[in-house]
Amino acid sequence: MLQLDRVQARFDDFTLAADWQVPKGARVAVIGPSGAGKSTLLSLIGGFLMPDQGRVLWQGRDLTREDPGARPMTTLFQDQNLFPHLTIAQNLGLGISPSLRLTAADYDRIEAALAHTGLAGFGTRKPAQLSGGQQSRAALARALLRDKPILLLDEPFAALGPALKREMLGLVTLLADETGATVLMVTHDPAEARTFAPLTCLVEGGIAHAPQATAALLDNPPPALADYLG
Repeated sequence: MLQLDRVQARFDDFTLAADWQVPKGARVAVIGPSGAGKSTLLSLIGGFLMPDQGRVLWQGRDLTREDPGARPMTTLFQDQNLFPHLTIAQNLGLGISPSLRLTAADYDRIEAALAHTGLAGFGTRKPAQLSGGQQSRAALARALLRDKPILLLDEPFAALGPALKREMLGLVTLLADETGATVLMVTHDPAEARTFAPLTCLVEGGIAHAPQATAALLDNPPPALADYLG
């Protein structure tokens, strides 16, 4: 279970509060107006920002003061975070060992992850030699190699066209089902939320509201969400 226990964070004149929990294996969309705090919520969970009060817990373990690298989670950002001077295989290797001291078994895992994400044979290429969709697949393959139980998606596929975005969401869904990962995904698209996430967390008015059934929320949105959706 992922729990935000009376979390509150203040940044100048902005405050975000959250007090809820979701079960292990949940898929949650995070939706709300621009600037409402969706990325801030993921950063608080991922450890890139610290709350002023409250706790972030996973399976009863208090993560609140742990560094991002020590937390049982992986975050995918919009820029994919691939290093241009490294090959795709080396970029994936960072998910296993930041020092890139890899064993033969590690390289076997990298090849398997590339194959699993449709990138077999691409390991020797540099990121610039891949399309946007292929770079997204590489970033997802690295997340798969990290083998963490929580995956945070901060609009990593926002720059992709509709068809590629649907393809990537389908791949994330498949991998989440296979691994049992808990996934939180920031999105501006209600159709994506309906397709991917049984639960949706609405962020507005300084509150990350408790996740509720996606269909029910979007079929009967509160005024702030209705205004945003138009």
